[in-house]
This record gives sequence, C-alpha cells and structure tokens, in this order.
Amino acid sequence: MFLLGTIVNGLLIIIGTLIGSRLSRISEGMKVTVMYAIGLSVLVLGLQMGLKSENFLIVILSLVIGAVFGEWLQLDEKLNQLGRWLETKMGSNGNGSLSEGFVTATLIFVIGAMAIIGALDSGIRGDHSVLYTKSIIDGFTSIILTTTLGVGVLFSAVPVLLYQGLIALFATQIDRFVPQILMDQFITEMTATGGVMILAIGLNLLGIIKIKVANLLPGILVTGIIVTILYFY
Repeated sequence: MFLLGTIVNGLLIIIGTLIGSRLSRISEGMKVTVMYAIGLSVLVLGLQMGLKSENFLIVILSLVIGAVFGEWLQLDEKLNQLGRWLETKMGSNGNGSLSEGFVTATLIFVIGAMAIIGALDSGIRGDHSVLYTKSIIDGFTSIILTTTLGVGVLFSAVPVLLYQGLIALFATQIDRFVPQILMDQFITEMTATGGVMILAIGLNLLGIIKIKVANLLPGILVTGIIVTILYFY
C-alpha cells in the first residue's frame, strides 16, 4: 500500500496534538522557553539543509521567482484565511491561535526533504521507512507545538496527507520518465531551497522577524523547473 507511510504520518501528528493538548496547563514562562527552543532547533535544521546545495544560484533564483508568484497568488494570506475559517468553526481553546498553530505546523511538516524523499520511496519502492522516521519526528514536534500554539496543529495533518499522498501517487509512475540523475539533483537543490524556508520559520518562531513563508512555497516547483532546464541544456 503506497499510502501507508503517509497515513501513519498523519495519524502520529493527530496523536501528538492530542497528547500536547493535555499538557497545555504549563506556565507561560515555560511555553516561551519551549518556543525559543523549537525556534532555535528549526533554525539550525534550516541552516544544515540550506548548505547542502551544489549550486546556490539555483536556490536564490528559485526563492526569488517563487516569492514573486507566491505574493501574486497571496498564498500566505489564503493559508491564514483557511486557518481563521477553522478557528471560527472550532473556536479558540485559550491556548494560542488555532490559525497560527495550523499554518506554522503545516509549513514545518510539509517543507523539507523527508516529505518528498519519503513519499517518493513509498510510491516507487513501497519503502515507508523514511516516512516512518518523519512520522515519529512530526509526532513529537506536534506535542511541543501544541503546548505553545494550540490544537490548530492537529489540522496540519490534512495538508500533510494530501501533499505526501499526491507525491506518492505520482511516484508510482515517475521512474518511467524521470532519470535518476535528474531526480537526485532536484532533491539536493530542493533540500537547500526548503532549508532556507525552514530557516525563515525558525526566525518567525523566535520573533526576530515576520516572514510570509507560505509565499515562498512556489520556489520548490521553480527549483524543479530550473534543475530540469539545466539538465537538458
């Protein structure tokens, strides 16, 4: 079953959120410290990913072009609107903004090499080990995020299921027409581009700056286009 790893990932995010919601009655000082700890960890993760690029010009072009399309499409605003819609339907639980929890968790869980590599492995080889590992990481992360951002984290399981599920479905056919060298190059540069976005999330969590990270998401698609052009030409 090529969707097994994705389903497990979504379930562990939900379970982690439910556990985190039971730990919500902790002091504000501890919540702030925990949030800073998450922010610093995400920051370092983003740096590690960003430095994996073999041609950083691709990363720069991908982010700039992606940002133009993201601003034009207003992706960040649309994602926040969806979060606010969920908030009006569910109501606030007094522990963080449901919208903020949904948006932040979605970006953390969706952006990154493990989501794409894991989904590709699930679809091409039926190997779910990468997504199982990601599931455990996301499960623990969702516990921590829920204690500070609230139960909005739970709804991030939906875009994770859709995103990884579609990649896994596509991957069942991808090896027929995409050369392995091209795929490896894409994953390398996509990891670096995603790393810069993860870095931006870390800065947001630390309150240093407010970057509309969702507006950078088209950069992942642009990375694929640029890498493909360079490969063939």
